[in-house]
Amino acid sequence: MTGPVRTGPVLRVAALSKRFGGTQALDDVDLEVAPGEIHALIGPNGSGKSTLIKILAGYHHAEPGAVAELDGEPFDLGQVTASRHDRLRFVHQELGLVGELSAIDNLALSHGFARTALGNIRWAEMEKRTTALVERFGLGIDVRRPLATATPVQRTVVAIAAALQGWEGRRGVLVLDEPTAVLPPGEVARLFDIVREVRDAGAGVLYVSHRMDEIFALADRVTVIRGGRRIATRPVAELTPRTLAELMAGEEMETGHRPAPPSDVAAEPVLEVRDLWAGPLQGVGFDLARGERLGITGLVGSGHEIVPYAVCGAHAGRVSGRLRLPERSERWTEARDADGLGLPLVPADRAGEGVIGDFSVGENLTLPLLDRLRARSGRLRRRRESALAEDWIRRVGVRSAGRGARITTLSGGNQQKVVMARCLAQRPPVLTLCEPTAGVDIATRLQLYDLIERQADEGMGVIVSSSDTQDLLALCTRVLVVRDGRIAREISGRDITESALVHAMEGTE
Repeated sequence: MTGPVRTGPVLRVAALSKRFGGTQALDDVDLEVAPGEIHALIGPNGSGKSTLIKILAGYHHAEPGAVAELDGEPFDLGQVTASRHDRLRFVHQELGLVGELSAIDNLALSHGFARTALGNIRWAEMEKRTTALVERFGLGIDVRRPLATATPVQRTVVAIAAALQGWEGRRGVLVLDEPTAVLPPGEVARLFDIVREVRDAGAGVLYVSHRMDEIFALADRVTVIRGGRRIATRPVAELTPRTLAELMAGEEMETGHRPAPPSDVAAEPVLEVRDLWAGPLQGVGFDLARGERLGITGLVGSGHEIVPYAVCGAHAGRVSGRLRLPERSERWTEARDADGLGLPLVPADRAGEGVIGDFSVGENLTLPLLDRLRARSGRLRRRRESALAEDWIRRVGVRSAGRGARITTLSGGNQQKVVMARCLAQRPPVLTLCEPTAGVDIATRLQLYDLIERQADEGMGVIVSSSDTQDLLALCTRVLVVRDGRIAREISGRDITESALVHAMEGTE
């Protein structure tokens, strides 16, 4: 005989508040996730989304008075029990993986190793189990290698696989915080299929995303929070991208952004790249004109993500080829010595490669400029450093408690602004960006677009390596599509459409 079927929410929180010092991160927030529902959670950077998720995960404690229930049963937000852990699964934006360990070991950290009666680890069984979980994404991940050697996409897949271990048939909630931040279109579609499978099995999904297209393609309802408060909860079918953006921003805003058509007058090249070999890249070459915004894209493993690292001298593997900055010198530089050109890079992995968590906002911003800020005696000119940091914080619109605030207290979008300011403060002829809006809300995304556009208008060459077609459509005047290590297609001006990009990446044009 079965018990009564519950019809209420699978997750309910009410009167949820959290204060950090003088900052009210969450203020009396209510949220319900129904069984069999994909519920999107959206809001500007700094709105409180991550704080809410970290409270659900037990990382932060809510203020007294908060109420929380799982399938009608109350649970303590300040205590993580085995039952709560089993029914609330998380994929955090920071992923929570150990780079020195393999995918096998990372998955075992949460669910343990398969062992013999004598306690020995059944490595063959562990490898088979882990492979079965990750191969649903078709990325060919070597589950035995340390995750530090994996791409950001592969690490994301491992984190999702870890959360889905033993999930089949569970009546709980899967919480996904920006899971597609670095996933190209093909992998996003696979993830959507898996999320729908979880929903169709009766579980609830709390899906945090800054991407409008994902919310309208996937979610049943959406909750908007702003300034730590719940603004609205609506069925997605009743909204448009414009009305949702207005709920987020609290004002009317334009969500479309397209670059001006390129000038018919050919500009002089500011960067020339010839015969670039690195990883899967096979002799890639191109010119970047002054004021041009050049996109580079492709599927995972095509090599497009390696181009910016190789150009800036940041690729960890072997690299060959030649580069030249014609305005500086007629001489060619070997690609293996590209770091000597001083071209800054906004990396794809902001947390792992872009910022130093123990440093302040100002320290992260001025780090590569310390030699310029020293007196002849070698001492650092502190006032000059402070003035420089304050100037760039103002220019790019960083929202923080000041240049002395720890960088990790900033939202992802504001951290990205700091990384970009650090690059721009070096006044380079070329700005190179990888996945520039990953994990960034729509309002901050538009701010970054405007910032990048201004640099190009002032004559800077810009390279945008991205798997996000929205970035390419909004920013680029020309796009190079890399397939199997070679430039397979060049798309310019008004021919840059989402359909053209996807077909070129997939090789179906």
